[in-house]
Amino acid sequence: MQYLFGPVNSRRFGLSLGIDLSPAEKSCSFDCLYCEVGKGKTVNRIKNEPKPEEIIIELKEFIEKHGYPDVITITANGEPTLYSKLEELIDSINRIKGGSKTLILSNGSTINRPDIQRSLGKLDMVKISVDAVDEKAFKKVNRPLENIRLKDILDGLTEFRKNYQGELIVELLFVRNVNDSEENIVKTAQFLKKLKPDRVDIGTVDRPPAYRVKPLTDTELFSIAEFFDGLNVNVVTRGMDGKEGRIELSDSQIIKTLERRPFTVEDLKAVFTENTCIRVKEMVEKGILKEKKVNNRTFITV
Repeated sequence: MQYLFGPVNSRRFGLSLGIDLSPAEKSCSFDCLYCEVGKGKTVNRIKNEPKPEEIIIELKEFIEKHGYPDVITITANGEPTLYSKLEELIDSINRIKGGSKTLILSNGSTINRPDIQRSLGKLDMVKISVDAVDEKAFKKVNRPLENIRLKDILDGLTEFRKNYQGELIVELLFVRNVNDSEENIVKTAQFLKKLKPDRVDIGTVDRPPAYRVKPLTDTELFSIAEFFDGLNVNVVTRGMDGKEGRIELSDSQIIKTLERRPFTVEDLKAVFTENTCIRVKEMVEKGILKEKKVNNRTFITV
């Protein structure tokens, strides 16, 4: 699999099969402090873009072998809305998705563009990150490309909400002493109460970050959630959704999947077969994979 990874046992979306639109290198309009993909120079396009038909071939092969996942998630080693053929890809996925729902994970940097709003409108779920409504905190935590303005993002998201018929999820990720001030939290809550998303996910640094930043505690996250009363708020803490592992991966697929997203041992057991988990353990012992401790949890990564 060159463009597909997982499936990932998502805490909120179920068994999620990922599509990476930028597998060769990070291509993102932000360089967020907490990014699990790693540091990278901000860009406004994806280099060496895959063709939509190449992605669809892999998706069809997966479905034929493993069946339909709960969710087909469009993401990237960076920002997926920088992909120039996004609408064409979404149309192609919709023709073959069966009972799967479609989802995109976006930083929101292009949501003010009419073509992006039209493309995302064809998805079942859209998840947008809003880590700050305060300009200073926004620049500090998200480190955006120079020409990106927070006001454009917030205005674009407001306009998108007016017409979007699917499920709009807003993700807030708080970093200690960066965007966790009461001023930013209050402003963000005020904005979201006007926006009225279908769900708000509140979380903190959970996986190995690009820069040396500190997470908040679960207690602190629950305290922040109180500012968002009246909204459908989920505080994202570590936990399993009870699904039994059922997917068998080859060694190369294991490596590609863990390159894109580190897993805990519990995550692995919940998604993959016992044999796959055994091989992961052997690869750690051989030094092919490594263990990394973050926020008192051990992750398996490349």
